[in-house]
Amino acid sequence: MNLTHLDEQNKPKMVDVSDKENTTRIAIASGIIEVGQAAFDVALANTAKKGPVLQTAVIAAIQGAKQTSTLIPMCHPLMLTSVKTDIEELPELPGFKLTVTAKLKGQTGVEMEALTGVSVGLLTIYDMLKAIDKSMIIRNVQLENKSGGKSGDFKRNADTKENQ
Repeated sequence: MNLTHLDEQNKPKMVDVSDKENTTRIAIASGIIEVGQAAFDVALANTAKKGPVLQTAVIAAIQGAKQTSTLIPMCHPLMLTSVKTDIEELPELPGFKLTVTAKLKGQTGVEMEALTGVSVGLLTIYDMLKAIDKSMIIRNVQLENKSGGKSGDFKRNADTKENQ
């Protein structure tokens, strides 16, 4: 199997996508942060000393998606047309599930942008609540589904953890 980010001399390279067709590409990623009850309550009440935790995490997730190519060496700079976020409260943990949907019309996919958005958003929640709870756990950062492009569609199957 040839790795696309290595040239004939095994040196790293950015993949040439100039001959690829522009298509609409969408990727959805998610992740969870488990927090202590006190941190959960502070986030919901908007009483954290650093400011509104969940609103700041949304902004950070969008910014993270937009900055992916500056953080991940082989990612192409992309002209995203949309980045949407959703934060679900998980009182039974307690914690939050962050979902990021990245979209564009272009020559390469947006999976890394969605995943980076989730990661940065969850790290922002950690940063804003760490004075209350340093034992928070970030987990299950994963691609949920993607569409568009040569490799076709992907949808995570929740029952078997395999793709379809």
